[in-house]
Amino acid sequence: MIPDGSGFRLNRLPDHATEIAMKWDFTTVWGRPTSGLWLHRIIFVILGIAIVVATVVVDPESTGDPAASPEDRAKEDLSRYAYPSMENIRWKAHFVRPQESLERLFGKNWVAVARFNRIDRRHTYPGMTIKIPENMEDIQDYTPMTATYEKAREHPRYILLNVTEQWLGAYEYGRLAFSMPAATGIEGHLTPTGLFRAEAYHRRHTSSLYKTHKGDAQYPMDYAILFHLDKEKVSYWIHARDLPGRPVSHGCVGVFDEAMQHRVYGVPDKPVLADAKKLYAWVIGDLLYAEDDGTQKLLPDGPPLEITGELPTRLPRSPR
Repeated sequence: MIPDGSGFRLNRLPDHATEIAMKWDFTTVWGRPTSGLWLHRIIFVILGIAIVVATVVVDPESTGDPAASPEDRAKEDLSRYAYPSMENIRWKAHFVRPQESLERLFGKNWVAVARFNRIDRRHTYPGMTIKIPENMEDIQDYTPMTATYEKAREHPRYILLNVTEQWLGAYEYGRLAFSMPAATGIEGHLTPTGLFRAEAYHRRHTSSLYKTHKGDAQYPMDYAILFHLDKEKVSYWIHARDLPGRPVSHGCVGVFDEAMQHRVYGVPDKPVLADAKKLYAWVIGDLLYAEDDGTQKLLPDGPPLEITGELPTRLPRSPR
């Protein structure tokens, strides 16, 4: 291609007619565009804008930050679970990326963030979305449970489980002694509500129905407290289990126990969260705990257990 004064022409064409036909006049095309060329340009611009708008409106995830897909059960978006106690806490959704963990993200505050999300370290993995408070001070003493509870005032020990909040409170004569996240039953396998009593305890209990995800052992239910036996002879326990940040069980109530997870799965390396052990020791008392040999026993005069509420609302998409 060589200049010929008014534009460019292709060199070494087979004949003069073809040379004239192939001549390309850039001045004509770009300097003095015809009405037809203007029309083509306008159409191309409109199509380009339409494609961008369609991408943002129809599939916002493709242009925004990554978010866990509700269609992919391998990914979890915990920001979609609405808990009433979080309404006055400012938080944002965080997509967990490769190499991120609770400890790396939050340092010494990882325990507070884990409790805030009702999740253990084993279940905090890349591809999921968690809630992060804008101010860490807002969740240092976070609990959805009230400081006092009138129904518990006459009891030295009283357990209140709020299914809507996925949280459990331990009361002593109506005052909250401590509280913890708790994973209850899923739809179709709901945790029964009402007033029950702790009837038996078994430190080394295992499930007779369910196995670990590897399928090589019965699911461990360390520090188990029996509170109900239904008409079909199905037993309901509070016990150690995995907490993925949402309702997950077949009716039992699960609380933190990283020592159990380390024994069964090899993670975390250094167990910290031990809510199951703490609740178990509090329920059965110091004397029985000191004499506990790990076998199942009846619990005389066990504390009442009140279970209230419905499953937390799961929003169609994250509000943040």
